[in-house]
Amino acid sequence: MEAPAAGPSPTTSPLRRALGRLRAREIGIHAFAGEARAQSALLDALPERFGQALEQILQRMESGSLFAEESCSFSQADLHRLLDQWLERADAELASLQRPT
Repeated sequence: MEAPAAGPSPTTSPLRRALGRLRAREIGIHAFAGEARAQSALLDALPERFGQALEQILQRMESGSLFAEESCSFSQADLHRLLDQWLERADAELASLQRPT
């Protein structure tokens, strides 16, 4: 007898879509950060260090949004690239967790 099917696996897709909307300036940094923090299923599926790293990036983004691009030590473009790297690593981690042992 097979085990009942689990619910859908957590995915980075909602966060990727939100990042796309942020880049397109459809949402602001604080709205993006709120959406990112609300990804509880994704964050719960990943090791704790992923949540910690994401929170650090989000805090830098929020802090940087208070200043002009030139006067802030946190380049928003660099932080977007860090988010891209975080998403790639999160996808790899999720894939490794789904492989049968």
